[in-house]
Amino acid sequence: MSIEFEKILNFRDVGKTVNDYLGRKVMREGVLYRSARPDDATLNDRRRFTEELGIRTILDLRTKTEHLTQAQKREADLKAPALLQSNAALAEPMQIPGPLYRHVRVAGRRLERALVRQLSWWNFIKLIFLFIFGFRVQAIRIMGQEVMQPLGLVGLSLLTLDESGSEIVEALQILTSSQTPNPSLVHCTQGKDRTGMIIALALLTLHVPTDAISHDYFLSQSGLEPERDERVAEMMQIGLPPAWGDCPPNFVQRVRGHLDERYGGVDGYLDTIGFGPEDRARLVDVFGA
Repeated sequence: MSIEFEKILNFRDVGKTVNDYLGRKVMREGVLYRSARPDDATLNDRRRFTEELGIRTILDLRTKTEHLTQAQKREADLKAPALLQSNAALAEPMQIPGPLYRHVRVAGRRLERALVRQLSWWNFIKLIFLFIFGFRVQAIRIMGQEVMQPLGLVGLSLLTLDESGSEIVEALQILTSSQTPNPSLVHCTQGKDRTGMIIALALLTLHVPTDAISHDYFLSQSGLEPERDERVAEMMQIGLPPAWGDCPPNFVQRVRGHLDERYGGVDGYLDTIGFGPEDRARLVDVFGA
């Protein structure tokens, strides 16, 4: 079920979304939320976030570059009186007061190295040069154009599963660290692919049917529509085409197929990366109906 905020896109209660789709209760509701970045939340959004929904943990999956880019955007917004007048929260700290923020950069070191290995020597040298002199966005544009575009959005997600195991374990353990229901939000920039991958792994562990997981994932298509042009511009800045702003219809099926073929299923994958039977049992206790 989508929940409307003034300045938080793609927000929904995963449990209610899945339960409503299936017509039966397989998950707790009000404990696992997902969204796009909540950085521009209005004062009213922040109140609803903490008082109505009671969200206590915010799991942010973004990279350092994404945080720097968003900080620069906030700085520019503060110089625009019209924006300040329409959203007084822009003058407040970017983090919503109250919830505990946890940052897990799902695109970790191993994934970065795997992507860099696919560059030509010339592009590798350019990449290093740009990073040394602080041109992070330009450096990432090389990766976007030369490596990520050819891989495709789904291909990058599958490589992330293979190369970011420790980060994925950390994310899942944060979500299951409380012995009592602890309403948590998972987000990245769009709340679509990295968020979708973490949510899909949790739902597969709960034995939620693939079609219900796909339904939840694909809601991001409409959830991000109000700011599609802005998001596409951000992606093109780092060398990615407009199609990366869409939800591939076979995303969840490809993820599940990859886990089945390479690891013998989601349990085999989670065992491989270190999220074992006890961890999975705790996940079921936290999020299962």
